[in-house]
Amino acid sequence: MKPRQKKDFVGQKVRNLRKERGMTQSELASRIGIIQSDLCRMEKGEYKVSLEVLFRILQVFGMNIGEFFNESTTAAEPIAGESELLESYRRLSPDARSEVLDYVRFKAQQLPKTVDVEDDSRVSGA
Repeated sequence: MKPRQKKDFVGQKVRNLRKERGMTQSELASRIGIIQSDLCRMEKGEYKVSLEVLFRILQVFGMNIGEFFNESTTAAEPIAGESELLESYRRLSPDARSEVLDYVRFKAQQLPKTVDVEDDSRVSGA
């Protein structure tokens, strides 16, 4: 396997994430406020991504920068139902995904700041 060059890592990662989510270049470009040809060049490694644009991309994908660069912030075991939720989420349309993310963010804001991630009793309704 050919080692990945530094210059195209971000672009390739953006392309992979976009395709995993079933988005076209035009859809993503529109959501992050750039033109489709710039996104195309960025995915090919011909155009450097500014931090501002990268953070808008991460927002669309519902990720933080650590997740984007495959840096895990915790070594927590998956919570029951997490895999099913992720698989179902990936099958949704971009509009439906956006609605789901909005709902999850709303619910997360209602939780006390000290919720233990390992205690999923609030999530499962137990």
